[in-house]
Amino acid sequence: MPDLDGKTALVTGGGKGIGRAISVALAEMGARVVVNYRSDKAAAEETAASLPNAIAHKADVGDPAQVEAMVKALGRVDVLVNNAGAVRDKLLIQMSPPDWEDLIRTDLLSAFATTKAAIMSGMMRARWGRIVNISSIVGLTGNAGQSNYAAAKAGLIGFTKSIAREYGSRNITCNAVAPGYVRTELTSGSLTDEMVGELVKLTPIKREGTAEDVAAMVAFLCSERAGFITGQVIAVDGGLSL
Repeated sequence: MPDLDGKTALVTGGGKGIGRAISVALAEMGARVVVNYRSDKAAAEETAASLPNAIAHKADVGDPAQVEAMVKALGRVDVLVNNAGAVRDKLLIQMSPPDWEDLIRTDLLSAFATTKAAIMSGMMRARWGRIVNISSIVGLTGNAGQSNYAAAKAGLIGFTKSIAREYGSRNITCNAVAPGYVRTELTSGSLTDEMVGELVKLTPIKREGTAEDVAAMVAFLCSERAGFITGQVIAVDGGLSL
């Protein structure tokens, strides 16, 4: 469905896992996809090469100066998906200041930097834009050993609602998607197969989530059909957080 023909979509951390699935979904909608990466050049370039009219672009989105340079090089951003993230799981009493600061920088400061740059790049002038922030059900519920991650993902939710209020009059929507557990390179090793099995038992839809499940919701929120939806947090978790 070519909802995004002629539009540029920036997907941060777009080369692997959920980011890759989102990049694919937006390309199928006709967008020129910019697959952002910080360190895994090979994955980003492989993803971009597999898509029509896509490029890979290196930038540490936790660094506002690098974000500004990237968006300036792109010309404008019409669709922004803040997907870049990291995990540094530890109990609070074992967590160091860098464990906290680096996680907040990657998962939350990045959204500030990219959203500001994207809005200023042309969304306001065009009076159209789509911003989707990838949060987590951990941002809604909290989780032992993830106080830094939960704080960042909860912060994204408050950020989402504020941006929706600030720029709705410009026809710029901003929503958050909160996935449940999805098996990716980022999450591998955080749960054993037995633990995942227990999660599935607690999930009303009795299966694991996939990156494509998340990407389908992101694609909808970026479409014209979602033009009257903003400031919302949509859990894609099979009902786990009910």
